[in-house]
Amino acid sequence: MPELDAETLTTDAELAGLVMRAGAAGSPAAEAELCRRFGRRVRLYGRRRLQDSAVDDLVQRVMLIVLAKLRAGQVEAPERIDSFVLGTARFVTRELSRVGNREDPLDQAMPLPLDETRADPLAVQSLNACLESLAMRERAVVALTFFHDQNATEIGDALGMEAGHVRISRHRAIARLRACMGLGAEEVVA
Repeated sequence: MPELDAETLTTDAELAGLVMRAGAAGSPAAEAELCRRFGRRVRLYGRRRLQDSAVDDLVQRVMLIVLAKLRAGQVEAPERIDSFVLGTARFVTRELSRVGNREDPLDQAMPLPLDETRADPLAVQSLNACLESLAMRERAVVALTFFHDQNATEIGDALGMEAGHVRISRHRAIARLRACMGLGAEEVVA
């Protein structure tokens, strides 16, 4: 699909329609313009309802959801995209407020970076970089296993996962850490 100049589209509905017609292939100019227009509105909405530290997260989450729904053709009325964005902002704000009011075991699992005074500083720096490259859930599973000495059932309870999924996640995380650190299976002492 040829790229149109998104700034020449005067209405939000035209932009939403262009993104929907582009589908999975995307329309970078139209998507960027849509994010520019609605990002400001979502930011203003968030400033009234959330702490300053959560406003950027709100904008990012809302725009990702809106773009994904538009690309998938799941917005029933693109001519009312402003209402859809506002509704999404309300929903995400509730989620952020609810999550912000409770301790997240993913955030509490492991403080990064690791202490470099106990081991080889270069190895610790490398391990910190590898740990940061893991998905948050995998990092939490590794931390709860090795730093908090919890078994799969305890970790599953803390993270809302089945014990079997914890074991699979731990196995995959360790494999990724080995690869990231440049270690083969035979070089790792269990």
